[in-house]
Amino acid sequence: MKSSDCLVRLITTAAGVAVLLAFVCTPVHAQWFNYKTPGIPRTPDGKADLNAPAPRTPDGKADISGLWLTEGRYVANLAKDLKPGAVPFQPWAEALYKQRRANESKEDPTGHCIPGGVPRSDVVPYPFKILNTPGMMVILYEAVRNYREIFTDGRELPKDPNPTWMGYSIGHWDGDSMVVETAGFNNTGWIDNDGRPATDALHVTERFRRKDFGHLEIQMTIDDPKAYTKPWTVTVPYVLQPDTQLLEYICDENNKDVQHLVGK
Repeated sequence: MKSSDCLVRLITTAAGVAVLLAFVCTPVHAQWFNYKTPGIPRTPDGKADLNAPAPRTPDGKADISGLWLTEGRYVANLAKDLKPGAVPFQPWAEALYKQRRANESKEDPTGHCIPGGVPRSDVVPYPFKILNTPGMMVILYEAVRNYREIFTDGRELPKDPNPTWMGYSIGHWDGDSMVVETAGFNNTGWIDNDGRPATDALHVTERFRRKDFGHLEIQMTIDDPKAYTKPWTVTVPYVLQPDTQLLEYICDENNKDVQHLVGK
């Protein structure tokens, strides 16, 4: 393949099926798509052994670092695995949600290149990379080239935060699960593409658990008393993506394509 050739990204889904995720024309030598991830267990044919035991850090804690991807079925409807009617809407929130569905999510902030927030950024069908550093876990999202800092140094969430799209995150270990608390959001975020609303009272709890070498799950609890009558929880599976890297994903305000979000 020459340096001017186009690249096709094939991603292994949670169901073990390779799917086309991205098709880009870019210099091949800059992407490291076929660079073997060092130090990981492999099967006799050289492929990553996704069923090998989960690794641990030198201090004995579970190691959840790596490049992870989930299926895209949760980004539209985070509550996809719940029973119909299981999301406990406040009346105004349910009315707004129905309005957004009727309008085919025309007002979706991400259509204007706004960050998706939490937990929405976790469930888009683009990979993210978890990095462990002393006192902090960092998540690098391929989608919109976004990131999160999750502080694990014992600090508390800010009492009077400046509201943001991604919120403020702190984490601690509970056995083999990394528990992440995120709050301090602005009042205009969406939980998913379908338009389940979130307010500045949103508090998201994520429990990251690596089941084995190649499989991670995140249990996500949505606690927003302004929008929902009680907290609700979903669990999303992820599959490790070895021997590849994040692509550069730039969103430039989407001025041309956003006009096509015409609703009904």
